[in-house]
Amino acid sequence: MIIEQFINEKVTQTIYYIQAVINKTLHHTELDQFILHAMEEWTLLEVKDEVPNNAKERVFWHVVHEISLHGAHSLSDNLFFKSEINTCLDFFSGIGSYPVDCIGWRPIA
Repeated sequence: MIIEQFINEKVTQTIYYIQAVINKTLHHTELDQFILHAMEEWTLLEVKDEVPNNAKERVFWHVVHEISLHGAHSLSDNLFFKSEINTCLDFFSGIGSYPVDCIGWRPIA
């Protein structure tokens, strides 16, 4: 699987998981597990370059790192965090602009 395919697939899944947690149709631990599995899959690609190919990938890694840092439960507990993540989802959907404080780098082995 090439990097662009991986990112496109995971962005679609990430949107679904985050919206489901926000809408309370999915428990936040499912999103946390998804993030862990996505990171495990990423390591199988053995990517050595930490610089994302485009803005979409940069925002994806920003979301992954933020959810890893704060935990998916923060989408319910922290309105600022929820707003930040929603800004990223809007960008993915093409209805928002690039998030101002977005710092997304690829994890490398």
